[in-house]
Amino acid sequence: MGMKRKSKKVIMLLMACIMVLSLAACSGKGNNTAKKENANNTPANTSTSDKPAPSADEPGWKSDTSPITFDWYLNFAWFPNKWGVDPTSQYVTKKTGVDINFIVPAGNENEKLNTLIASGKLPDFITLGWWEDGVKKMIEGGLVLPLNELAEQYDPYFFKVSDPDKLGWYTQDDGNVYGYPNSSSSPKDYEQFGDTYVSNQTFVVRKDIYEAIGSPDMRTPEGFLSALKAAKEKFPEIDGQPIIPLGLHEFIQTGNDSLEGYIQNFLAIPREKDGQLYERERDPEYIKWMKVLRQANQDGLLAKDIFIDKRAQMEEKIAQGRYFAMLYQRTDFAAQLGTLYQQDPNKIYIAVDGPANANLDAPTLNGPSIAGWTLTLISKDVKDKERAIKFLSYLNSEEGQKDLYLGEKGVSYDTIDGKDQFLPEAFDLMNKDRSAFDKQYGSSFTFWMMQNTNITQQWAPESVEPYKQLEDWTRGKAKSFSEFDELDPLANSEEGIINTKIKDLRGKTLPKLLMASSETEFDKIWDDYIKKQDDLGYAKVQAYKQVKYEENKKKLGM
Repeated sequence: MGMKRKSKKVIMLLMACIMVLSLAACSGKGNNTAKKENANNTPANTSTSDKPAPSADEPGWKSDTSPITFDWYLNFAWFPNKWGVDPTSQYVTKKTGVDINFIVPAGNENEKLNTLIASGKLPDFITLGWWEDGVKKMIEGGLVLPLNELAEQYDPYFFKVSDPDKLGWYTQDDGNVYGYPNSSSSPKDYEQFGDTYVSNQTFVVRKDIYEAIGSPDMRTPEGFLSALKAAKEKFPEIDGQPIIPLGLHEFIQTGNDSLEGYIQNFLAIPREKDGQLYERERDPEYIKWMKVLRQANQDGLLAKDIFIDKRAQMEEKIAQGRYFAMLYQRTDFAAQLGTLYQQDPNKIYIAVDGPANANLDAPTLNGPSIAGWTLTLISKDVKDKERAIKFLSYLNSEEGQKDLYLGEKGVSYDTIDGKDQFLPEAFDLMNKDRSAFDKQYGSSFTFWMMQNTNITQQWAPESVEPYKQLEDWTRGKAKSFSEFDELDPLANSEEGIINTKIKDLRGKTLPKLLMASSETEFDKIWDDYIKKQDDLGYAKVQAYKQVKYEENKKKLGM
């Protein structure tokens, strides 16, 4: 069996599913026959339902397509689309009867989510990042329903269209599964699709400026600093506004993605050594590069903007081409990249080899993981349990994936040259103006809540420029790090409280390190930071994470 060997837990879950399915089928059929016989003997007994038992082979949603509207909460303030505006969502509603009213927070997501949780009453569906504390709060507070129980009762088809590995991964201590992930890939998926996987993590430069300064190698501290300097000297202004030599993800209360996982992945810092979780932040290579960034700031190469800008301001400045280089998530600026490309294909951002360790090893970037990106849960207050789980099954099925990815036949896609694919004009708009595409077509996962790219890969068009170059650069560098997901303790546990304090401390410390006036001051801030972490109980959190890591490896059959 080798690589394909499954973890015990998953096999047990599969068997449980099979038993449940056969039980549901038997008892369902039995009950119905009994009811019918009974009804035949006693004509007065007309109230018994003749509803057939739910089938594991048939899509349950087809049994009822009467109109229903679900409220669906998305914990992403930036989500701009409404259901029912575009032909794709209209088509899904016409087909399934399900209409959706999206609820999106206006400001701080966590405040909004915590208010909802505190009220004890949640919208029908909830989608949030799997790492959000709200997931555990909702499960612990009994505010969400077990998907497995809903499926057993109303729609065993759910088990047919859901991945047992993903259900196994998200099975809680009580044996129930409360959320299903999107954009999730199991180790088994890697065996099948791994060579197609790309990462979101890129180091990009503005093509024309990079070429004008001689396309320098930016992998070493010297090369990196001199490139930023040359760009600033040669192009002090972009269309009358000061150049921003380096862009990073936004600084938030708990830290900065670019200065944590991203740069550590570029430096190929290991996540474990000899079965023990490795303290990546304390690695000498990482500290060395943080000092490089401090030097960049001292040399006037880090603009003040980067310490205060949020994503919306960054998007505006990317669209103006004001950054020279960025250590950033490529999908977060895809729309702006498309705009720049339309204006001038030379002024786009391209991926190049960025900061590297002393051996110049290739980066180890995050590929898709089993945890995925978001989790979708069904609230205990859901207005119709049966329709909700059936709709979730539809979204998980190949049919639902195709509907939300390709849209309605003849509208955004058609069978061209024997292959189902986007119509040329739809694909063209998708690449030119993504937000206009979302409103005009609504396909290609405008609604990404349940997206499964392993299924939709078969219809995916070949990437075009300017996106293709960025994707291709990450190929072969994207790795599976599923076993390192979900290591954080519950926020209200002893370790969780320590962990939150450590993250807040990191959030306060990162800007200070970059703004330190000398290397001596950097060292002082750094030593103080590590000491404070240790005093807070860092070792206790690491011990907790180690146990979780070992559990994860078991779950994945590693």
